[in-house]
Amino acid sequence: MKIGITGQAGFVGTHLFNSLGLAPEKYTRIPFEDAFFSEEQKLREFVRSCDVIVHLAAVNRCPSEDELYRTNIRLVSQLIEAMDAEKVAPHVLFSSSTQEERDNIYGRSKREGRELLEAWARRSGANFTGLVIPNVFGPFGRPSYNSFVATFAHQLTHGETPVIQTDADVKLIYVGSLCEYILTRCTNEEGIHRIEVPYDFERKVTDILQLFETFRKLYSEQGIIPVLRDRNDLNLFNTFRSYSDIGTMFPVQLVKHSDARGTFTETIRLGVGGQVSFSTTVPGVTRGNHYHTRKIERFTVIKGKARIQLRKIGTTEILSFELDGEEPSYVDMPIWYTHNITNIGDAILYTQFWINEWYDPKDGDTFFEEV
Repeated sequence: MKIGITGQAGFVGTHLFNSLGLAPEKYTRIPFEDAFFSEEQKLREFVRSCDVIVHLAAVNRCPSEDELYRTNIRLVSQLIEAMDAEKVAPHVLFSSSTQEERDNIYGRSKREGRELLEAWARRSGANFTGLVIPNVFGPFGRPSYNSFVATFAHQLTHGETPVIQTDADVKLIYVGSLCEYILTRCTNEEGIHRIEVPYDFERKVTDILQLFETFRKLYSEQGIIPVLRDRNDLNLFNTFRSYSDIGTMFPVQLVKHSDARGTFTETIRLGVGGQVSFSTTVPGVTRGNHYHTRKIERFTVIKGKARIQLRKIGTTEILSFELDGEEPSYVDMPIWYTHNITNIGDAILYTQFWINEWYDPKDGDTFFEEV
């Protein structure tokens, strides 16, 4: 199935594009660039190449409400014009919002955009799915743009003080859950549908802020993995730590206690269970070169010399850290970062690993890609 995503470079678009890449045997990704909306021929080539188009491209916030409305309607209209010009009728999935029901410009632009695509599908005989999506959160969202969750996480990891404008119960969906849902709707979906996407959980804004303040106190300041009651807490924690400045946060040097008997060093303190293991690595050998989409993982070098490298998938920047067991230290692996560890010393390297209890091998969490 050939799937293209307008707004591929955005928050949800990036996650969906990466999720498609986890199953190359099922999906072919048709690349999209925002510039295609300024180049008619490129846009026509794009729609001609797709079996399915997920239309995510939109403006969420803008100084001018009129410009926001016009832009969102224009993007829908251009997509329709390109499909009409090419005489193609791919299955189109449109990301709308629960704000459809509110009396604001953004909600109106999403509702009317959905209605335009429904009318196109009727006259073209195409399949169309309008997805009414609740508040989306997850790693790498833009603060003060995509979600209050992103704003709080960024502020608390950068020494700022969040301010709650309005407290309310909010229905939230993790971006990974949304991507999984979208992919289920890409297949075997006939006709024209308006679907309210189910949310993962509902929580007050103040509760999210209090939880993130706990994450800052325990994780950012003390290196403690906090209590995570369920997968929703795990997703919130992975979102929170994605805003940390990884390049300056790691490696974290551990406190070593020495006496006549030798030394004692605590490598991890947690409010959640998990698996602890260790490995030996001979000089010059590299382990890893894979990434995780859910797992929290900590590498602690307890003997020998190592280099740990991280690279966020889809980018070229490599973060490199050197650790020495003489001064034990650790690096936590962020999700969606491919990582490895290399023995750069002359002796056997001893590394301790911890992974969180919410990891389940059946989830297909580990995917290989070189740093």
